[in-house]
Amino acid sequence: MAETVMVAFRGRGSGVDELSWGQRELWGGMVRQQTWMPMGIVLPLAHGTTVGDVARELRFILERFPSMRTRLRLRDQAPPLQVLADHGEVPLEIVDDESPEQVSRRLHETPYDFEHDWPVRTAVVRRGGVPTHQVTVVCHLVNDGHGGLVLAGELARWHRDGRPERPEPGAMPPLEQAAWQRSPAGRKQSAAALRHWERILRDIEPKRFPGALDPRRPRHWQAGFASRALLLAARAVARRTGIDRTTVLLTAFAKALANATGIHPVVVRVVVSNRFRSALAGTVSPVSQPALCVVDVAGLPFDEAVARTARRVLTAYKHAYYDPNDLDALLEQTQVDVACYFNDRRPPGPGDAPPPTAEQIRAARAESEFFWMARQDRPNERLFLTIEDDPSTVLLDLCGDTHHVPPAAIEACVRDMETITVAAAIGGP
Repeated sequence: MAETVMVAFRGRGSGVDELSWGQRELWGGMVRQQTWMPMGIVLPLAHGTTVGDVARELRFILERFPSMRTRLRLRDQAPPLQVLADHGEVPLEIVDDESPEQVSRRLHETPYDFEHDWPVRTAVVRRGGVPTHQVTVVCHLVNDGHGGLVLAGELARWHRDGRPERPEPGAMPPLEQAAWQRSPAGRKQSAAALRHWERILRDIEPKRFPGALDPRRPRHWQAGFASRALLLAARAVARRTGIDRTTVLLTAFAKALANATGIHPVVVRVVVSNRFRSALAGTVSPVSQPALCVVDVAGLPFDEAVARTARRVLTAYKHAYYDPNDLDALLEQTQVDVACYFNDRRPPGPGDAPPPTAEQIRAARAESEFFWMARQDRPNERLFLTIEDDPSTVLLDLCGDTHHVPPAAIEACVRDMETITVAAAIGGP
């Protein structure tokens, strides 16, 4: 049994403009992969929470963050426009005696209308008439992973401040981003970033993957690998080298991918939050874009390889804010296959965790688990590694196109990341 409550909002700002760079980056992926990229979360509700409390929180989110009330205007033979509304009503679904996971799956799978649907879907699940869970699913165009962390912090502050009405708009929404990106300063930023890309693209071999050695149907395979040993080993290497755990795992990925495919150096597009840029620091909207990084670590001891990767990736981070249309034109000119991605979705880790012992790392390997997940013919990238946000382990999600990377290489890559990092952690530099 379900009912719907309409939640009215009245925010600040409205207008129509072209998509921001971050939105365009995601829109390109949505078109290639034929998906609206829904992202969801299921949260237990504190005892005593009412449907009205959830409605007030939903209203705050819509009024505070313009991207949450932004829809698209689709156009023939042209990219869509973003359309920001300053008022409207969104549905809040009330569901009785259904599992929260079932509700989340339904909200994910219900087709999405980019022009008419609001990009936030919310449901309250009740058990015996008492609200127990909140289910939220959003279109990826409204935020990215690090934007979700900003949103969580803003929500916590709103609750601490007594849930005030009529919040001020959040930091630099997509309409303002698009206007700046069109300005002389924005064009200069994009041009500088693309010069860096062009220097790399002109200097590397166009073919970056083995090819159709073992093509399968369905074509795109998704592998999962959960490893607490990799979590501990990466922490140990990060502590020893003074270099962050993301760079440690990027180095392990480069070494493992080179081992699995025989292609070196590894050219990888590292997803960058871009929130180190002051104007974007507090924005919820999507501003992440991939940087281009050449990881040349063949034959190097692991600690030395991590240090080299850190230098390369820092330069790459500085050139990860650009006009995707300009990049598409450059890739068309150079014909280099750079569809290999690395995305660490975890927040920055604490630096004061106690160093694990070699015995703890070795023992944890017995818990490691490899598993195949989805297999589909719907288009995807050549290779996309995601490190999921799970504080208890390292959870790798590697999607591969078997017409370019064989299934055996996909599996070998994630397993070898653990082997390489554990050996470095236990054996030293």
